[in-house]
Amino acid sequence: MKIKLSSVMVDDQEKALEFYTGVLGFVKKLDIPMGTDRWLTVVSPEGPDDVELLLEPMGFAPAGTYQKALFEAGIPLTAFAVSDVEQEFERLTGLGVEFKSGPTDVGTTTIAVFNDTCGNLIQIYQG
Repeated sequence: MKIKLSSVMVDDQEKALEFYTGVLGFVKKLDIPMGTDRWLTVVSPEGPDDVELLLEPMGFAPAGTYQKALFEAGIPLTAFAVSDVEQEFERLTGLGVEFKSGPTDVGTTTIAVFNDTCGNLIQIYQG
């Protein structure tokens, strides 16, 4: 068994696609119309055949409640590995990304948390 697909709930798929590709640097993999929404996935350019991230539309009302509760509590929805948190923090800050917390040493890992502009806090980490 392997993990090949994960998802983040987003309030606007097009805005999410722009942020996740244009700012974070992911690459669009699938874009399949599904009525008013899309099956829209992105991948890391470093591993295009690895895990896909589904930019999941907020079509289920309780999902919005869950997303809002996580955001207000300061809890990241998911985490992405990076090779250098300080460098990624500087790069993303330079692109206007809003960080909830800058690089923080938490023992054997360094983390930072940012707002993805689509209703989520995302953590980056270097372990």
